[in-house]
Amino acid sequence: MALSHFDDQGRAHMVDVSDKPVTARIAVAEGHITMSDATLALVMEGRAAKGDVLGTARLAGIMGAKRCADLIPLCHPLPITKVSLDLTCDTALPGVRITATVKTTGQTGVEMEALTAVSVAALTVHDMVKAVQKDMVIGGIRVTLKDGGKSGRFTAE
Repeated sequence: MALSHFDDQGRAHMVDVSDKPVTARIAVAEGHITMSDATLALVMEGRAAKGDVLGTARLAGIMGAKRCADLIPLCHPLPITKVSLDLTCDTALPGVRITATVKTTGQTGVEMEALTAVSVAALTVHDMVKAVQKDMVIGGIRVTLKDGGKSGRFTAE
């Protein structure tokens, strides 16, 4: 399978999607940030010094999805029609599980926007509580669903 972001001379380029049909597209991505039980308690109880951790991270994730093309050099700027983030505190982790759903109607998918939303939300959680814990770990970031376009539906196992 050829890599579409390289031309026949091996140079990086933006893929030409002008001949692709406009279709409804959706992508869902997930990830998490692990932390100590004490740090998670601060988040859950709304006692973080910087304010509402989950609400701020949700907004940051939405903003991140909308700015994806500014951050990833070969991403197309897309007319995003929906971005939603679900941030759930999980005492078994312990930490916060993050899921982003992004939709558009266009000529290319929104997987990168969903991944960016999760990443930026996780980074925001880290930023908001790093004063009490420096060794949090962000991980598990992956696409779990992609639908629309020529390649059809993908669901992670």
